[in-house]
Amino acid sequence: MGDLQQYVLELPLANELFFALVEATAGAVAVSERYWQAQGLNGARIRVLVEIAKHGGTILPSLLASRIGVTKANISLLLTPLEKEGYITRAAHAEDGRKTVISLTGAGQELLLEQLPGNREAVAAVMNRLDEAEQRKLLELLHKLGQV
Repeated sequence: MGDLQQYVLELPLANELFFALVEATAGAVAVSERYWQAQGLNGARIRVLVEIAKHGGTILPSLLASRIGVTKANISLLLTPLEKEGYITRAAHAEDGRKTVISLTGAGQELLLEQLPGNREAVAAVMNRLDEAEQRKLLELLHKLGQV
């Protein structure tokens, strides 16, 4: 076990950076998720609503699944409760009846307008540990890492 423990503890810089990034991200996500839970909401479902809003209020399920990183099968599990709660609607695509279009309802828009400011404040409290210059540099570096 000694060799294995030494191997997992003595990381090359790139690997140490990777795990530090994962840990920092998990911490920030946990802050956001605690906010949603305190509001009686589900962060994953809010993410779905935000992604629909980013696309002008309507989106195809396959694109939505791709944007939030879930399978097409799993997107349905996220959409069903949102539809039952009246935050989204599903309708046949205007040009291709085989496809479904997801639309954000007025209630979904109101929910986001009401809840997103508080979530942004909670997340900003974590991110503001860095000054503005550090935040801009981190954003630049993250964009560079994201170019895969």
